[in-house]
Amino acid sequence: MSAGTFTPAPAAAPLWRMIGAQTALETRMLLRNGEQLLLTVVIPTLLLVLFSSVEVVELGGGARVDFLTPGILALAVLSTAFTGQAIATGFERRYGVLKRLGVSPLPRWGLMAAKTGSVLAVEALQALLLTAVALALGWSPHGSPLAVALLLLLGTAAFSGLGLLLAGTVRAEATLAAANLVFILLLVGGGVVVPLDRFPEAAQGALGLLPIAALSGGLRDVLQHGAAIPWGDLGVLGVWAVAGLGAAAAFFKWE
Repeated sequence: MSAGTFTPAPAAAPLWRMIGAQTALETRMLLRNGEQLLLTVVIPTLLLVLFSSVEVVELGGGARVDFLTPGILALAVLSTAFTGQAIATGFERRYGVLKRLGVSPLPRWGLMAAKTGSVLAVEALQALLLTAVALALGWSPHGSPLAVALLLLLGTAAFSGLGLLLAGTVRAEATLAAANLVFILLLVGGGVVVPLDRFPEAAQGALGLLPIAALSGGLRDVLQHGAAIPWGDLGVLGVWAVAGLGAAAAFFKWE
């Protein structure tokens, strides 16, 4: 029998198919995890309802929900792309899941692409839920959907890179503590529910360079004030995305 006539011929699947299959798996795992759903869905929704209904923080003129909704959308991206993903990936690394993936044909950057894709899928569901709740509370959005999509996409890339960098370089227990601490700090100091102009003037410039501040501020400029594409905020998010994903690709450890 001549060479090459044996079937099937064992080989790795095409790269796009491997990434697609891993993305679907990662998405199912995210949606089945009750703790993840609490962090990514329940908490942002409760914060939107609470702060829209009760004047906990003075927000100035205009409807409270118009100010809060863009910030809560940014918080949803933070909770899914950074906090939830960092914790889940950190424990996957600890339990040897990533070590086994490391010997598969799926490259390291392919795993990162799959995890980011699953985050985008969950965020789409988050956005639909939060938009429905905000509209029920009287939200009146403005601006370009394209600008909103660009901000959310770059924000996801930035936080996903940072989350994977954290999960791939430190122990799972440290990742758990650090990810939750960062979530709380950025919730308070990132312009999500408290305007940046409420902070000391000396701190406002530094806080404005945080990815959560750029994302929430850019979304607020577009959705609340009807601004065009916020290039400054997109630039800040782009720098964080390149730095975070690049560092994660360089330093991420399978075990």
